[in-house]
Amino acid sequence: MAYTECLEGIMTEYLSIGTNRLAYDLQGEGPLVVLAHGMGDSRRSYRFVVPALVAAGYRVANLDIRGCGGSSTGWDGYSRTDIAGDLVALVQHLGCPAVLVGQSISGGAATIAAADAPDLIAGVVEIAPFTRKQSMDLGGMFRVPRYRAASLQLLQTMLRGSVSNWLKYLDIAIPVKPTDWAAERSQIAAVMQDPARMKVLQAMMKTAPTDAGARLADVRSPVLVIQGSADPDWADPRAEGERVIADLPAGLGTLAVIDGAGHYPQAQTPNELLDLALPFLARVLGAHTNRGTDHA
Repeated sequence: MAYTECLEGIMTEYLSIGTNRLAYDLQGEGPLVVLAHGMGDSRRSYRFVVPALVAAGYRVANLDIRGCGGSSTGWDGYSRTDIAGDLVALVQHLGCPAVLVGQSISGGAATIAAADAPDLIAGVVEIAPFTRKQSMDLGGMFRVPRYRAASLQLLQTMLRGSVSNWLKYLDIAIPVKPTDWAAERSQIAAVMQDPARMKVLQAMMKTAPTDAGARLADVRSPVLVIQGSADPDWADPRAEGERVIADLPAGLGTLAVIDGAGHYPQAQTPNELLDLALPFLARVLGAHTNRGTDHA
C-alpha cells in the first residue's frame, strides 16, 4: 500500500512493507531510475543529482532505505539482502524495469536485487560500494592516514553509538565539502541524535557484505562501479572497485574513478558522477531528449 504527503514542495510517497514503510520522492517522466543512499544518511544525499536526472528524461525514485530518513525504524533486519528486497518491492510497485543506483551499503543491496530480479533490474550503478567480503588492510593503516583515521571513527561509532564520531567520519569521507555542508551536517547530527536512528546505523555497520559478494556472479545486467580516489573506507579504492568488477561475469562491469572524491561522490562531485552515470543510463535504458552536458 502506498501513501503520499507533500514535503518541501515535492510529493513524498510511502510504500508499506508489512508493518513498516519506506519513504521516497518520485519526480520526472520516462524510464525508471531508483536512487538508494548509504547507512546513516537519507535521500537528501542525492539532492544535487536528482534535478539533472529528471531533466535528462528519467522518472526518478529517490528512496530513504529502511530505518533512515523518513522511513520507519523497527525492521527485523538491516542486511544488504533485506535492503535488496525493499528495492525490488519498490520497482515492482512502480511497475517498470529500473536502473538501481546504490551507494555504500546500497551498492551491495543493488547487486543482490539485480541477481534476484533480472527481469526488473536493467542495470546497476554502484557508488563506493560495499559489495564484497572485507578485511582490515593492516599495511594500509600505516600507509594511508585517511584510511586509518576513518576506520577509527567508524569503529567508535559502531561500538559507542557516538554521533560525534560519525560526524568526524563524514568530515573525512567528504574531503571537499559541498556549499551547503554546514546546514546538511547539522541536519544529519539532529537526525542521528535519535537513539532509534543510531541503533539502525550500528546495526548496518555490523552487517557483512558477504551476502552481496556471493551474488556478484549471478548478476546479468550491466554494472557501473564508481569509486572516489580519496575514499577513506579503503586504503586503495580503485583496487576494491577492480575486485568487484573481477567477481562479476566477464565483460559485464565497468569501473570509473573520480579523482579527489571521497565516499560520497553524489554530494561532493555530482557533476563528475553525472558525466559517468548519464551515458550508462542512456546505453541501458535508451537515449532520451532534454539531455544536456551542463549539470550545474
